[in-house]
Amino acid sequence: MNNSVDILKILPHRFPFLLVDKVLEYKEGESLKALKNVSYNDYFFMGHFPDKPIMPGVLIVEALAQSAGILLYLTYGKNKDPREYLAYLAGVNNFKFRRPVLPGDNLILEVKIKQAVRGVFKLDTKGIVDDKIVAEGEITIVLGE
Repeated sequence: MNNSVDILKILPHRFPFLLVDKVLEYKEGESLKALKNVSYNDYFFMGHFPDKPIMPGVLIVEALAQSAGILLYLTYGKNKDPREYLAYLAGVNNFKFRRPVLPGDNLILEVKIKQAVRGVFKLDTKGIVDDKIVAEGEITIVLGE
């Protein structure tokens, strides 16, 4: 499970809102590392900002949440139909944006399960470009069917 075709089988997101291109590493019940190839052709650069393109922070958070959805599906939902298994972003806490993400960057998305209680998951997340943290914080995901 490491390419965009496999990701499309798990996530309900489609262009232009699918923000994960590849899974790089996966440890069941623990963590996942994924990749978003940031391209000047990404739709959001048309308006954010035309003369100085920067990936919006909210979309970095969304890419991390999508990575968390993949991790949780692979850990807890493998035996379920992905069309009936959704991971909902329920909270964003203590996010810091440290550097801009620009066209041409390879955004590494790291998510680690911190807490799991009755279908509610808290995950520590990091976005990394060139071995430097560009964003980090905690997200809460609720699993629903």
